[in-house]
Amino acid sequence: MSVQSDTSKGMPGSWQPAVTSDPLLRKHGALGRPISRVDGPLKVQGKARFAAEYPYEDICYAALVFSKIARGRITALDTAAAEKAPGVVLVMTYRNAPRMKAPSLMMSSPSAAGASDLPVMQNDEIHWNGQAVAVVLGETQEQADYAASLIAVEYAPLRAVTSFEEAKRKPRQLETLLGEPPILEIGDAEGALKASEVQVDNIYRTPRYNHNAIELHAATAVWKGDELRVHDATQMIDLTAGQLADIFDIDPSKVRVTSPYVGGGFGGKCLWDHQILACAAAKLAQRPVRIMLSREGVFRLVGGRTLTEQRVALGANADGTLNALIHTGIVAMTLHNSCPEQFTFPARHLYAAKTFRLAQEVADMDMLVNTFMRAPGEAIGTFALECALDELADKLGIDPVELRKRIEPENDPTSGKSFSSRHLLDAYEKGAKQFGWHRRNPEQRRQREGEWLIGMGCATATYPYYRFPGTAASIRLTANGRVTVSTAVHDMGMGTATAQVQHIAARLGIPADRINFEYGDSALPRGVIAGGSTQTASIGGAVIAATEVFIEELIKLAGNALPLAGLSLADVEPRDGGIGHRDDADRFETYESILRRSGRNELVCQAEAPPPAEMEAFSMHSYGAQFCELRVSEITGEIRVTRFLGSFDAGRILNAKTATSQFKGGIVMGIGLALTEETNFDERTGRVVNASLAEYHVPVHMDVPQIDILYTDVADPQAPMGARGIGEIGITGVAAAVANAVFNATGRRVRELPITLDKMI
Repeated sequence: MSVQSDTSKGMPGSWQPAVTSDPLLRKHGALGRPISRVDGPLKVQGKARFAAEYPYEDICYAALVFSKIARGRITALDTAAAEKAPGVVLVMTYRNAPRMKAPSLMMSSPSAAGASDLPVMQNDEIHWNGQAVAVVLGETQEQADYAASLIAVEYAPLRAVTSFEEAKRKPRQLETLLGEPPILEIGDAEGALKASEVQVDNIYRTPRYNHNAIELHAATAVWKGDELRVHDATQMIDLTAGQLADIFDIDPSKVRVTSPYVGGGFGGKCLWDHQILACAAAKLAQRPVRIMLSREGVFRLVGGRTLTEQRVALGANADGTLNALIHTGIVAMTLHNSCPEQFTFPARHLYAAKTFRLAQEVADMDMLVNTFMRAPGEAIGTFALECALDELADKLGIDPVELRKRIEPENDPTSGKSFSSRHLLDAYEKGAKQFGWHRRNPEQRRQREGEWLIGMGCATATYPYYRFPGTAASIRLTANGRVTVSTAVHDMGMGTATAQVQHIAARLGIPADRINFEYGDSALPRGVIAGGSTQTASIGGAVIAATEVFIEELIKLAGNALPLAGLSLADVEPRDGGIGHRDDADRFETYESILRRSGRNELVCQAEAPPPAEMEAFSMHSYGAQFCELRVSEITGEIRVTRFLGSFDAGRILNAKTATSQFKGGIVMGIGLALTEETNFDERTGRVVNASLAEYHVPVHMDVPQIDILYTDVADPQAPMGARGIGEIGITGVAAAVANAVFNATGRRVRELPITLDKMI
């Protein structure tokens, strides 16, 4: 028996945005416990297959050739030597590639997944230095790589804009900033700034950053007639399937994308040229194709965080209250992508001020398109805003934590909406106490050990709550009492499957070891991307809706026989492997018993979550307080972070172990953003010159100190399960906390990331 729900018609599946009556907000059980990952045993045994590990008979391997100019046309392309090389199956260029539609930019339609809307290998045009100009298929990877090195390409360069200073001379105003107005003004902020007793007005700069997930970007593509099967390392399964169907002009039902295991994503594992090229080459060769980018290839084909120039100006009274909050600036982009690095978003929601001016523009360059990277906008926007706030605190002679208390708003400062739940000051209080903030000397250069100057800094972390519409889930109950919940979502190592098993166990009142959470396959009910910290709430909404349908169907199957006769959904609650009356413990029956009496072997129910009305009604965000202690060598300028503590208000914590890991991971990335990472872009050629982990410095073990994590664990009554997203908030505020600690230690303000030795000497 299979049942589906249309949530647009009300019950069943009528979960509403205000879920204060949700019994899970009053229960504990499996929810919140530090359960180990359900996929852990498979991974440590090597049984979890990633995108480049699926075996196919007669498979061939792909290698790419990258352009050496930033803009122009190919005038000569000599592939003869490559085609004659040992083991070569095929050489594909724009001359023989299948005709394909250009991708659609993500967020432009329900099936759009393109990071860029440029056509892929369809003509001789070059749009950035590193664009793929040839694909070589070989019987082995080594043969493909060698043959690719034999291809000779000549170009007719065209004038390219590769200088940020040049691009800034012709700024472009965006029509929308990820759905928000690009300019937000309340009152005369510039006038209020000039009239204020105390002013801070500075420029902050952040560089390019590149994605470097442990798992390299990879895909295995197989055609069977006009049906396409892709094993991908992606964080947008359904969108990738829909987009590939559009690119190759086939029915979406004939494309299946699976991605059960992803070795890190952080925004970079979306649809890039390499997956499209692998599918095209597999179609042309009529053989399965595996492509795995080299580390250099990731830098050439996969975008990252773009560079920014930000102005933050604060006008305050002597008591710290804000008369003006100005956050403006410009980012580098291309005309072919839609990721504006919305750095002004934190300033819209964090602090009370009488006037605001928040605006950003775009400078178009000829480069690889930038894309989302953990907390896009917020990660670097909080750097500028929170450093400026620290500068204001220093000018006022007010403790930085105390200053934030004085400008804490009652409602959202720019929208006027009520906060769904906000315990930021509690997070600050608990974090400051455990970190020992009271021991901080407000005067710079006052604490030292030998050559090492010691300092402390703090900053606010924030990231918005999102729940995407259209997420669906199915529940399957079998006669042996096992439950399988299915939805096409992702687990990139953050513990999605584990947390949802706990959620489903608590929701249905059955042990976690009797639940299977099925995900990572576009053949399952439509899921949601793993981005924007959206998955937890989106899956939760779908599971709630499916659970209501499931319980209603069980009541129907129970019929008029006791003990459930005459009861409705409102009368019962799941518990102890069955459903029972809320107020009468004797009126109870197990799921297996109901199924057995009905003569059925299984029950399958599916429902879609209702639209995210809570996002319209409330201002919803996760918050945190970041505390950093570090040492700076007075001789060499070396910076060593010695302690870090993050205290977070992110709603209900579904799994203490995986959540703590997420928070710590974000902080580690934040330390890299602050101190070690920078993509070196040669503005003469438009080429990334440090395209390896030997020269692009991610934090290593010796760079990372002990990190302590606290959280309020106060359920948000407007969010499914009371939980808000936690995947991205950990990185926000970190760079500012580090920079503010550097100032406390040395008296030197560094307003440009990363804070490297040359900026300290």
